[in-house]
Amino acid sequence: MGGTPPAHRSPAAITPAASLRQLIDSLNREQRRNQELLASLGFALRSFTNLSRFLELVPLLTARLVEAEGAVLLTFRSDGGLWREQLHCSSQSRCGELLRQLAGLQDSDLDRDAGDEAMATRLDQLVRRQLGDVQLFGTSVVAKNRQRGRLYVFSGDPQFSWSEVRRRHVQLVADQTAVAIENELLLEEMRRHERLDQQLSIGGEIQSQLLPSRCPVIEGVELAARCRPAFQVGGDYFDFIPTRPQLLGKRREQGRWALVMGDVMGKGIPAGLLMTLLRGMLRAEVLTGLPPDRILHDLNELAQEDLAQSNRFVTLFYSELDPVTRVLRFSNAAHNPPLIWRRQRHSVERLDAPGLLIGLQPDADYGCEQVQLEPGDVLLYYTDGVTEASGVGGERFDEERLMRALLAICKTVPDAQGILDQLFARLDRFVGPGRQLEDDASMVVLKVRDEVVLPTL
Repeated sequence: MGGTPPAHRSPAAITPAASLRQLIDSLNREQRRNQELLASLGFALRSFTNLSRFLELVPLLTARLVEAEGAVLLTFRSDGGLWREQLHCSSQSRCGELLRQLAGLQDSDLDRDAGDEAMATRLDQLVRRQLGDVQLFGTSVVAKNRQRGRLYVFSGDPQFSWSEVRRRHVQLVADQTAVAIENELLLEEMRRHERLDQQLSIGGEIQSQLLPSRCPVIEGVELAARCRPAFQVGGDYFDFIPTRPQLLGKRREQGRWALVMGDVMGKGIPAGLLMTLLRGMLRAEVLTGLPPDRILHDLNELAQEDLAQSNRFVTLFYSELDPVTRVLRFSNAAHNPPLIWRRQRHSVERLDAPGLLIGLQPDADYGCEQVQLEPGDVLLYYTDGVTEASGVGGERFDEERLMRALLAICKTVPDAQGILDQLFARLDRFVGPGRQLEDDASMVVLKVRDEVVLPTL
């Protein structure tokens, strides 16, 4: 009974094999813990749609990953300045004052203009001075060779050491953080482009509604028109304006009509806005019943201030057709002269009159000419996007080529729409398949009917 109890085994009695097993178990547990922490960070990177929530986790997980006292994450805006809304730390009590000081600094205080390295050095000095005597390791958050921030990890434990494994773990977190920031910047850029595309689409829609949706019915002539903008919004302008809009039905068809072709210098939204402005001014001028040269003179006076502020000018060809007499009166503000194919002579001529650009100088004078249209004649209005279109070899379509195309097409194609389609087909073949026009291209075709019956007065 009651023998002597076995003596407790002393630590010295632990065999080397058991000690090795304990060490392996400890390393395995640490490795599993690190893997779980890194997996949590990867899950957050995949799952969070809010960048701030992800960045808040980074210092917490980094400190736990390397068993440090705390961590601080400083991020930079896309322009390189300190992103003060996205400064995060693992402990407000330990690092809150550091973040407050950094948020109050100006970019000039951080040597931002001296480059990424100088800014990183300056931040390192500020962080070390505020945290005091700690074991500190800092690394850059880099994406696409651009510094997106700095990640600092520290420990006040004198036994703590920065092993190579711990440094690699911190760098791994910094790299994942860089991916998150870069993704957010790319998403923001996509959203900006989507908003811009939406605005362009709306602008193009409004502009397409301002251009005539269909050609009017005018006694004795056929009309066809098309505008092909280089962008969604363009600066080309054409219009058909009744000089007496109060007339209806047959009387309206037999009344005088203004046929206009214009081009605002430049492309895109600014040109489209100016075109819209000029359209309203011109339509008001047409109602005055003044001759073409006076209308261009008054339009030039009205548009001086607006065009001067935009540093742009407008070319405009203004013509007025009387269907009863088939007389076309016109004035030109330095626009491409329309071409007229004379059926009886089988030749192409230019219609031009002297005049300066709209908006170039005040009180400009404009000439006024007229031409008698004959049955079968074809009139082509166009913008310089047609003649300035470049082919695959770099040469321009030019006016001479357009005149030859009009001469050949008018001999075989009997209607205005067919002539317009053939002209654009030739232009597209010249430019080449799949190539975009560099400038807005617009054309209007007016064809006098072959058998013209003069209306009853």
